[in-house]
Amino acid sequence: MTGFADLVARARGLADGGRRAVLGVTGAPGAGKSTLAEKLVEALAPHPPAGLVPGQWVAHVPGDGYHLADVELDRLGRRARKGAPDTFDPLGYAALLRRLHDDADELIYAPGFERVIEQPIAASIPVPRAARLIVTEANYLLLPDPAWRQVRAALTEVWYVELDDAERLRRLVGRHERFGKDRDAAVAWATGTDQHNADLVGATRDAADLIVDAAVLPRPDSAVV
Repeated sequence: MTGFADLVARARGLADGGRRAVLGVTGAPGAGKSTLAEKLVEALAPHPPAGLVPGQWVAHVPGDGYHLADVELDRLGRRARKGAPDTFDPLGYAALLRRLHDDADELIYAPGFERVIEQPIAASIPVPRAARLIVTEANYLLLPDPAWRQVRAALTEVWYVELDDAERLRRLVGRHERFGKDRDAAVAWATGTDQHNADLVGATRDAADLIVDAAVLPRPDSAVV
């Protein structure tokens, strides 16, 4: 099993020579994509390759910023399927990733996502020119769809995080409850909409550059080195 230290070393190596690289992290809903992305950035930030700036050399740009806003989902009649591939703006996401790869701008702003209101927030993540490694995560990075293929084409590598389904479901239900759903609604969403999306993502597993067992991720209360 590849350990977390090995993942950190591999991610650092993507930016060898000072080139800008974009690492994509994918996996089913609740598998640990955001945890891996955040822990990688936390571990990497103080220890850049030679010649790069500590802290600034790595940036985290979650793909959730490309959720369509609820007002647009309502217009399209897709709000009940929020989180499905066609409830995102993959072409906009791909355009941002290409701009990051072009490495021509001193500062690039990316959208974020606010879980409390479940809405994207424009221009909330600054990416400075000093950032040589960008870590991004989203469910559909490997989806064989024309729009999502443009996202994959803008990524240096894609890692797939997998987790035991029972534990993944437990985490999903807990997440939905934390953000306002009652127990029954949380279970219904996790086993309905989320599970349908998980099946789509699972079918893309073999296209990943690396499979990551979520068991190797640091615990939330553990030190990252």
